[in-house]
Amino acid sequence: MAAELGRLTPRDRLLLDLLDQHRTFTTDQLVDLAFGSVGRARNRLNTLHDRDILDRFRHYQRPGSQAWRWTLGPVGAAIIAAGRGDTLPRPAAVRDATARLAMSPTLAHLVTVNGFFVALTAHARTHPGARLARWWNEARCREACGNLVRPDGHGVWSDGGRAVPFWGEVDLGSETLSRVVGKLTGYAALPPRLAYPVLFWLPTAAREVNLHAHLRRAGVPDGVTVATAAADHAAASGGPAAAVWRMTGHPDRVSLAGLPAPGGDGAPWDG
Repeated sequence: MAAELGRLTPRDRLLLDLLDQHRTFTTDQLVDLAFGSVGRARNRLNTLHDRDILDRFRHYQRPGSQAWRWTLGPVGAAIIAAGRGDTLPRPAAVRDATARLAMSPTLAHLVTVNGFFVALTAHARTHPGARLARWWNEARCREACGNLVRPDGHGVWSDGGRAVPFWGEVDLGSETLSRVVGKLTGYAALPPRLAYPVLFWLPTAAREVNLHAHLRRAGVPDGVTVATAAADHAAASGGPAAAVWRMTGHPDRVSLAGLPAPGGDGAPWDG
């Protein structure tokens, strides 16, 4: 491990930190996060894999092949632990954790959640003035919210002089709409300092229409702002930073930076 420290670039260290926080990314997601070129990404990722800094896995599929899912390798996990002053993990323990992740029933959800935030990061790389100022994983969100609610992620999106903090709920269409809407009860119980807009990222426009119909029937708890967007619609409309968000009770769509910010004055957020 000591020999590897002098060979790591700043971008390598960024990758290690991101994988430590968010567990896994696909090759394409890492391209958007840190490289910008598929060729450069593959060359460097393969080099880091050969040196046990990164590990990877993918499942069999036909036709074609599934994109690699990248994780920390034994050396990368040891570097992260050393930086914290923690006990260095055994290589076998790191491999076991990767195997458990590869077989986890929530893997697809994790990849989708990370993909949402990666899309915002990629947008910011090509749009001066835009920035994903904060990105928390589910565990960090639980620390902030206690047992009241379990967001999939939290971010602060800054663009055009506005900063909008939000809670992210990523839906794969596997839960009933009643259960999806039921999550809002927990958000209503959060203290005012955490009363950020709740964003539902849905797989299809049809699912979004059905969710809004359910919200009209069930009602939105007082003090909770809800906005929705569909991945299939956003893919053709500029991604999650674009004017793809529909707030409950409003027919028009707004950009992510156009959603209400705490205090309602649109001033840069510094919480």
